[in-house]
Amino acid sequence: MKSYMANAQTVDRKWYVVDAKGKTLGRLSTEVAALLRGKHKPTFTPHVDCGDNVIIINAKDVTLSGKKWQQKKYYRHSQYPGSLVEVSALEMNKKHPTRMVELAVKGMLPHNKLGRQMFKKLYVYADETHPHQAQQPQPYELRG
Repeated sequence: MKSYMANAQTVDRKWYVVDAKGKTLGRLSTEVAALLRGKHKPTFTPHVDCGDNVIIINAKDVTLSGKKWQQKKYYRHSQYPGSLVEVSALEMNKKHPTRMVELAVKGMLPHNKLGRQMFKKLYVYADETHPHQAQQPQPYELRG
């Protein structure tokens, strides 16, 4: 008996909506990364993008535990000397509420071409509204 190997033509993609209101950032992003990767499917194949499309709403209402709002730092650099910018999680949530969730999920995907392809199926919105009603997304309940 041969093992089943999925390919790009046989992948069946669905659309899911995940509500981030009151959810912990790390627990939310691990489950979303598994959905994007397709690990919840019995036809999962590691070298094929067999994941689903995920829409995250209410990204501004995500929570962090402990003192992470002040102590967690995000860094960016423009490649010029002395241009390292350090931003706390609280400032990041005020200025760019979706970027915090995107960076957390991106870090949990493979760091190669396949991971970049999977990340393109993630749509994050700060509020309740999203423009993907035509795809008829199904609500997805997180386990944690």
